[in-house]
Amino acid sequence: MSSVIGPDAKRPGGRRPLSLTARLALLFALLAAGLLLLVGIVLERSIAVHFEELDEHDLNAKTATIAALIAQVDGAQAFDELPQRLRDVLAGHENIAVLLRNAAGDVIFSHRPASFDAGRRAQEAGLEAGATWEQGGRRFIGVSREYRMPWPDAQGLHALVALDISHHAHFLTDLRNRLWIGISIAAAVAALLGWFVATRGLAPLARVTAAARRLSAERLGERIDEHEAPAELRELTEAFNGMLDRLQTAFGRLSDFSSDLAHELRTPISNLMTETQVALSRSRSEEDYRNVLVSNLEEFERIARMVSDMLFLARADNGLLPRPAETVELADEAAALLEFYEALAAEQGVRLTLNGRATVRGDRLMLRRALSNLISNALRHTSSGKEVRVVIGTDSGGVRLAVSNPGERIPADQLSRLFERFHRIDAARSRPREHGGEGAGLGLAIALSIAEAHGGRIEVQSDEVATVFALWLPSLSARVT
Repeated sequence: MSSVIGPDAKRPGGRRPLSLTARLALLFALLAAGLLLLVGIVLERSIAVHFEELDEHDLNAKTATIAALIAQVDGAQAFDELPQRLRDVLAGHENIAVLLRNAAGDVIFSHRPASFDAGRRAQEAGLEAGATWEQGGRRFIGVSREYRMPWPDAQGLHALVALDISHHAHFLTDLRNRLWIGISIAAAVAALLGWFVATRGLAPLARVTAAARRLSAERLGERIDEHEAPAELRELTEAFNGMLDRLQTAFGRLSDFSSDLAHELRTPISNLMTETQVALSRSRSEEDYRNVLVSNLEEFERIARMVSDMLFLARADNGLLPRPAETVELADEAAALLEFYEALAAEQGVRLTLNGRATVRGDRLMLRRALSNLISNALRHTSSGKEVRVVIGTDSGGVRLAVSNPGERIPADQLSRLFERFHRIDAARSRPREHGGEGAGLGLAIALSIAEAHGGRIEVQSDEVATVFALWLPSLSARVT
């Protein structure tokens, strides 16, 4: 099952995910709105508590004034004068409502009685301080009190006192509305600011995207200016430029490889076509046709070896080589290969020597192939009367198998390219013979792939005395991953 990752990818519900810019803008808006909402709630609550304290203080002050006037009633005449004295005290206090009743329930004094609804009018006692209600579109807070006049046989009085707090309620309502408007405006401004900042901050990403869209085989030289990117995106631009460098290098190698492969295949195919055309140009004897077929078979074998080598390298590139699992005695494998090459070496007048022993864990056939390629390469570049030496040893770095041969010094700028596929230093150093089937320029590349598959490496050194290829492999106790 494949998955799609990109600007056109959708969520399971069919909705497109928000862009990073939109998410940052939304986050800015939510943070601004949340902070302002928190500040607004604290501010509104603080003002509401302050108003409640003021209202309760005013209400207590009025009830204390009424209690003081009732406490001065010491006779019938003073009782008859009580309503007038209350009117005088409450004159100009339009936010106060009072309903005073005697023990029989008769109203003896009222001030703005319309402020009390039917339920409050019927309630003579037990109205807790801070009780609120609405009447006639206004909001009130009230309390009930019971008083007794200070003279013998005086009857008890019940008072309902209410304070109009509509102006405070209206102020708080206006404050809430303005806070919501301010929060909405601030959230919108924060969203726009977040969008602007995100757009400017993510501009390097847009340049990366634009550069990626411009990429093609002819425009692999595109790069992003790392100095213009912010610190948070600098690693991304560096990684992107590094990726482009690797792509350009790999594409160049692939292009060279394709050209080399076409060139290598063209020669045997051209030979096959030429020999076949010559053979068909006139009638020939059975022996002539047999010779043509033998010659063609050699070219077919050359093509087959080349295709086999390419398939091996393709498996190595994709990690499909066998896992090293055998215990391999390198000296035994090297001795068998030297015996195989003994006849060819004697024909060239070259001596073969072997020193040292070591045991590694690996794939026997692959290791033999790598050793064969190194020995074949050494023989190809060793002149008559010289010696090819194979030395095996161990140290803290693992097992080292070195194949050295005297010959011309390889230029330093060519050493790093020796393991490239189809690479040859020059025609003079490559003899027309093919030892072990690796004459197409793939032997060292295959040897390197085998070494890496075993967790090892190949190093090369060259001077005026000799050229040494050193195959490093993990020791037997080391684990190959």
